[in-house]
Amino acid sequence: MTIPQTIAEAIVDPKAYADGKRVDDAFAFLRREMPLEKTALEHYDPFWVVTKHADILEVERQNELFHNGDRSATLTTIDMDAKVRRMMGGSPHLIKSLVQMDNPDHGAYRRLTQPYFLAQNLKSLETRIREIAKVSVDRMLRLGGKCDFARDVALFYPLHVIMEVLGVPEVDEPRMLKLTQELFGGNDPDLNRSGSVLEDSDNALQAIQAVVADFVTYFNAITENRRAHPKSDVASVIANGTVNGEPLGALEAMGYYIIVATAGHDTTSHTTSSAMWALIENQDQLKRLKENPALIAGLLDESIRWATPVKHFMRTATADAELRGRKIAKGDWLMLAYPSGNRDEEVFADPFQFDIARTPNKHLAFGYGAHVCLGQHLAKLEMRLFWEELLPRLDEIELAGQPKLSEANFVCGPKSVPVRYKMH
Repeated sequence: MTIPQTIAEAIVDPKAYADGKRVDDAFAFLRREMPLEKTALEHYDPFWVVTKHADILEVERQNELFHNGDRSATLTTIDMDAKVRRMMGGSPHLIKSLVQMDNPDHGAYRRLTQPYFLAQNLKSLETRIREIAKVSVDRMLRLGGKCDFARDVALFYPLHVIMEVLGVPEVDEPRMLKLTQELFGGNDPDLNRSGSVLEDSDNALQAIQAVVADFVTYFNAITENRRAHPKSDVASVIANGTVNGEPLGALEAMGYYIIVATAGHDTTSHTTSSAMWALIENQDQLKRLKENPALIAGLLDESIRWATPVKHFMRTATADAELRGRKIAKGDWLMLAYPSGNRDEEVFADPFQFDIARTPNKHLAFGYGAHVCLGQHLAKLEMRLFWEELLPRLDEIELAGQPKLSEANFVCGPKSVPVRYKMH
């Protein structure tokens, strides 16, 4: 038995994620009828789709049994996988970041920057991040009561924060934003480098190669600068850090720069845009937030669950295993479907209702276990400070058009949320 073709096609189709309901319906069907089953799709190796919250946790907590790096850590076609392996000397990874690593490498490389992102160590940044939040809110005020919240506000605030943490000059932030959108939005003609739909794998790979090459050129210069003139930023840690007594390899250093520079803002901006969209459609909850800022903590967790900007990661079984009573063979590929886990009816009451008072809220959007999101505390701090600054000054807000989601099956969220508002 395999997943019905139309359902399987939906969970790999970037347009289904842009539609929203189509992919939600596909995962709801799977949770109900086939909570753990294999696909049989043309152009893809077969893979298990892990749709239930408990099963995703089970895979995430067993890092030795389910590896990130043995095969591609994100969904890819047979053809694209073969091309990347030829290019990378047999490796399935065009970029080698923490996401593509397993132990012992993963632990060693993660420890390099982990102290920087611990909640207690981020307290020293709170004053500066609040200043950036205030600037973003002031900018929204100057836009005169109408803007695209996703493009004009939510994109630039977390970008500025993570670039300052990383050590990228403000003048280079537009370049980093453009490269991030091209990297994560490769299937979306509004975001990718070509400005068109990339139908064949050769063009798609060339586009991603060009983006990675631009990152490499930029961060090689940063590395040289920080080795000569170290500062108290993450770029200096990467440039001068050692693992097992040796400097970071070129591929690993570049992967580190890229994951911090891209994942460090794109997911947060998607979550912030999703939260605003949801609050506009649930004005009673917006009113409660404005009356009681203590509810912002609940808003953060619910908006992260609601958006789930990272749609999946792939794992590979290192030995024969059993999951939900099914036999998983050594070498099998598994998709951890985070949006499905975060809508699991057995864990979340009314999962398709946005609810800032939801408790407990055991969402999976940051992952779990050894690979839990390195920047989760920074992301929550950024969002808390933004809402603390915006809500007291926001008098009213409504949609000024239909929001649009990006076409992507890996990292996806609102690319447009047009709004009308009054603020002071």
